[in-house]
Amino acid sequence: MQYRRAFVPGACYFFTVVTEHRRPILASAPAIENLRNAFRRTQETRPFQINAMVVLPDHLHCIWTLPPGDADFSTRWRLIKTHFTKHCDPQLLAPANPARTAKREQAIWQHRYWEHLLRDETDYIRHVEYIHYNPVKHGQTASAIEWPYSSFQRYVDAGTYPANWGQAAMEWDGIGHE
Repeated sequence: MQYRRAFVPGACYFFTVVTEHRRPILASAPAIENLRNAFRRTQETRPFQINAMVVLPDHLHCIWTLPPGDADFSTRWRLIKTHFTKHCDPQLLAPANPARTAKREQAIWQHRYWEHLLRDETDYIRHVEYIHYNPVKHGQTASAIEWPYSSFQRYVDAGTYPANWGQAAMEWDGIGHE
């Protein structure tokens, strides 16, 4: 099966990126800071807007808006993953399988990631809510506001959501692909 990605310049995309073997490499403050630095460094040379994001110990979800005329999210993800890997605690590096060793790759991230072109405002809102509810869904917290590695507080500060949003069970129609 040949997977084809949707490349639409200036569009909004939802992404899911997972660590290799779902190892909890994003569970420490230094790892989170390294990830933040990887995003900042990448945005310096390849700008994009982060509309919503959540980082859990073994995966992350985010929504990006790319600049007009630009659809190259693949290079951005390569730069982010490479920067994180080069600057992470060496103890996070797992032994690579023979295929990765042959390519001189580290076993930090799964090779692929899930991308979804957001079609309209309803699709966008559903994915923002999925992102912000994800720590509750995975049992990390009892409410979205409690998770520190999320853009949810920014949405509360903007008046988009009340601080107690996401405390009840919510259902999702196949969003996330994790």
